[in-house]
Amino acid sequence: MRIAIVGIMLGLGVMILSLAIVKGFKHEIRNKVRGFGGDIRAVKFDLNNSYESSSVLIDSSFIKRALKSPYITHVMPVATKPGIIKANNEIEGVVLKGVDKSYDWGYFKNMMVAGEVINFADSVEAQKEIMISQTIADRLRLKVGDKMLMYFVQEPLRRRQFKIKGIFNIGVEEVDKTFVIGSLSLVNRLNDWKPGEIGQYEIRISDFDHLDEAADALDTVLPVKLKEYTIAEDYPSIFEWLNLLDVNFVVMLVLMMAVAVINMISALLIMILERTSMIGIFKAMGASNWEIRKVFLINATYLIGVGLLLGNLLGLGLGYFQQQTHFFALDQASYYMKFVPVEFDVLDIIQLNIGTMIVCLLVLMIPSSLVSRISPVKAIQFK
Repeated sequence: MRIAIVGIMLGLGVMILSLAIVKGFKHEIRNKVRGFGGDIRAVKFDLNNSYESSSVLIDSSFIKRALKSPYITHVMPVATKPGIIKANNEIEGVVLKGVDKSYDWGYFKNMMVAGEVINFADSVEAQKEIMISQTIADRLRLKVGDKMLMYFVQEPLRRRQFKIKGIFNIGVEEVDKTFVIGSLSLVNRLNDWKPGEIGQYEIRISDFDHLDEAADALDTVLPVKLKEYTIAEDYPSIFEWLNLLDVNFVVMLVLMMAVAVINMISALLIMILERTSMIGIFKAMGASNWEIRKVFLINATYLIGVGLLLGNLLGLGLGYFQQQTHFFALDQASYYMKFVPVEFDVLDIIQLNIGTMIVCLLVLMIPSSLVSRISPVKAIQFK
């Protein structure tokens, strides 16, 4: 009986932790990618797939129509331009992402390692400032306040000096090793664009679970000259990996449920065999097979309940400990984060408890049917 309780406790505890970790991973990694690149990009409808943005004229009426959608919260003009940073006798190829005063810095402020985000109150001064990632800062041995040169390969070759305003750490290698953040108006000047021309729009939505609905809503108001890409299309490898986590959790769920069920079946069979004489006496007194089976099922329900209670304490306790201490660390280069993320959902925990209870009780109907095969005379003589 104790082994059965421990089996259910470990099974449920592991299932709760597995689900919380999977959800935590998906939430954290998804937010890292979304925080930098937005949820949807609207770019010029052409064959350009490079980091060198094709220009489009900013359309304020499109922005107003898009913001009327209940899914869309921000529409921000940006532009990208490749360049080469030279500092401390080292060079690094990067992509300058230009933003303006309408850019939502909410996510970036949480990812800052040093310094601060660019302040566009003084547009002239903002063109001389840049934000780089911790990865680039380490490679080029740069820190906040340092000055560096950046070359833009075009005809004629252009060179600009920047002052490092801040250093960020997104934690996603594809982003940290590639992008730096600067002024949109600078990109506009480097490309000799007309006033009001931008490279693309970044759109952010309120709920990532409604990404497809938001993309459909945006498509209805999108100008003919623009096309859209979701963040899942921009980073397919990351989102395919996240989908594989769901498969891993299902495998873990099946294995842990099997452990709990096998332990309960073993415990119930032992209880029935230990009380064979009692079963025979009950039958001799006129008790039906179902009435006797109910006695064992009620007792098994009690054991399952104790196991579920302990399993919840184990899973939630370890999860809360990890949330508060970040005790279990990870290699950020491999997992995009420095610690194991944990995210609990009350509905998920309730469903796991109810599901485990139902599955165990249904499966226990099989060994409890052994009661109907016990003969009263032989059972009373059984020792």
